[in-house]
Amino acid sequence: MVLGPFQGPVACTRIGKGRGVCGTVWAERRTVIVPDVGKFPGHIACSSLSRSEIVVPVFRNNEVVAVLDIDSERLGCFDETDRLWLEKIVAIG
Repeated sequence: MVLGPFQGPVACTRIGKGRGVCGTVWAERRTVIVPDVGKFPGHIACSSLSRSEIVVPVFRNNEVVAVLDIDSERLGCFDETDRLWLEKIVAIG
């Protein structure tokens, strides 16, 4: 997976399928909410400021073509309400 564009600091630019949170979402085809990135096995630290994260797959023709990755400096920042609405937003496009 090639990463970009970025809002904020530029992170790593390539992630393999099944690696880190973004690669896991790509492989498993489901949204992942990570309340504490330090506890996610294999987390790829693209920013030392990131403490929690939500990653949502974007589908076209039943294939994952992108992921929406949102990080927070706060622990436990994302919940099921975020998941619900972000999934609706990415489905619009």
